[in-house]
Amino acid sequence: MKGDTFDVLTLGRVGVDLYPPEIGLPLSQVKSFDKFLGGSPTNVAVAASRYGHSSAVITRVGDDGFGEYVRVALRDFGVDDRYVGTDPVLRTPLVFPEIYPPDHFPLLFYREPKAPDMNIEVDDLDLDAIRLARIFWTTGTGLSDEPSRSATFAALEERGRNKHTIHDLDYRASFWSSPQEAGRYQRIALDHATVAVGNQEECAIVVGSGTPEQQAQRLLDLGLELAVVKMGPAGVLISWSDGTERVAPIDIEVVNGLGAGDAFGGALCHGLLLGWDPVTTLHFANAAGAFVAAQLACADAMPTEQQVRGLMKDVS
Repeated sequence: MKGDTFDVLTLGRVGVDLYPPEIGLPLSQVKSFDKFLGGSPTNVAVAASRYGHSSAVITRVGDDGFGEYVRVALRDFGVDDRYVGTDPVLRTPLVFPEIYPPDHFPLLFYREPKAPDMNIEVDDLDLDAIRLARIFWTTGTGLSDEPSRSATFAALEERGRNKHTIHDLDYRASFWSSPQEAGRYQRIALDHATVAVGNQEECAIVVGSGTPEQQAQRLLDLGLELAVVKMGPAGVLISWSDGTERVAPIDIEVVNGLGAGDAFGGALCHGLLLGWDPVTTLHFANAAGAFVAAQLACADAMPTEQQVRGLMKDVS
């Protein structure tokens, strides 16, 4: 059915994460891997579903066993898979991380010669659903190649900067020919967004270096309503027309930080959908990110609201 209204509709990257249960070893010494659903916008859709919101992801997989795994995993998580297309030639991407807590998690991407999600085309888009979604989420990696770039821009143009249109800067250097190219296309996407999310490095590529407050203000100057700047060990900052708020990271034992940003994104969507103020939303999203950082998996570890609030209570 076309034109259904989703609470959260995301567009872009998907893959299968193969995580070593043996922490602190290089891939050359790892003997086994655990399989999980992955890909940033996919994880955000899963996180939103965990809070009880209807969600779907627009993406593509290969015509292979891993592609079927993605579809089954999405359905098991309560995420609508109707917009998961199948590429007849390209293989479903794999991602292998090395896990060195608390803050070193290098990734090895198997996305060559091209990932199916980079072949999303304008004809794949349900433009009515994109326009009607209560939250529409795009990412910077979706802009790094064609035809995905044109499809992303077409979706954003159809969206018409409706509230809430969130663009995650999601910069992966290996996906781009240069930071300058990434910055140029990211700024075009932000012309259609109402919310931007990124770390300081990603923000610097788009609006230049500076303090988190300066970067957030430059993002707002592009016409955004909310700007979120992640500061790593220093915490997270959110800025809007009436103020700015910083929150320190929660003191937890980090196992794998790779899913924390996606958990933050899903919790951000939750707060926006429920009409929470920016400060309340920031504190909740920060705790959701910490919850997942204490687990090995990403999508499989996405919390419920009760679990997030339990963590907030434990550390308050």
